[in-house]
Amino acid sequence: MTKILLVEDQPTAAAYLAKGLKEEGMMVDVAHNGPDGLHLLLTVQYDLAILDVMLPGLDGWTILETMRRAQRQTPVLFVTARDAIDDRVRGLELGAEDYMVKPFAFSELLARVRVILRRSGRPSPANEPTVLELHDLRIDLVKHRATRGTDRLELTPKEFALLSLLLRHSGEVQSRAVIADQVWEMNFESDTNVVEVAIRRLRTKMDDPYPIKLLHTVRGVGYVLEVRD
Repeated sequence: MTKILLVEDQPTAAAYLAKGLKEEGMMVDVAHNGPDGLHLLLTVQYDLAILDVMLPGLDGWTILETMRRAQRQTPVLFVTARDAIDDRVRGLELGAEDYMVKPFAFSELLARVRVILRRSGRPSPANEPTVLELHDLRIDLVKHRATRGTDRLELTPKEFALLSLLLRHSGEVQSRAVIADQVWEMNFESDTNVVEVAIRRLRTKMDDPYPIKLLHTVRGVGYVLEVRD
């Protein structure tokens, strides 16, 4: 799955962009200041970084210069309100793949993201499968339809997002923290049971009526979709 880092200090804009990218099948980490963004870029492998220029603590120019000196070749797309030609030229000369001026339509951002991913040889959601299957479970990501055998599963949007996450990573245990972040865009708190409630409701619909169980709890770790003997 395509993994993107979004470094944006405006919470509303960051949430909007992250939500849109996740709906397109991408994994998104968000940093709200320069130092955090740089740390992630130096320690985590991303397919693309979307950087604002004016950031608290460290600007986008410095982030890009520092990561390139550290031999980190993650492609960078600048998004910023700075629209001067000199700023655009500076961003490209520093090694950014593209430069977008705010405000912009999300559809344009998505198109540029896909172009950069194709150009860099990294996986693009446009090339990822739109239908996922495990045993007799099948989900169509485009039509937002889930079935088990010949039965249509009536899922809420969050239940479908949860099932999609688990099925994309079938055989891999997903922690409650990862699920909370990817499905609800929230930091996991130990006294929050939203994940357990959603898992229980999903299991009632897609597992309980059928003899072969696919959704399993790994105690103390998380949840996994897989066929077990």
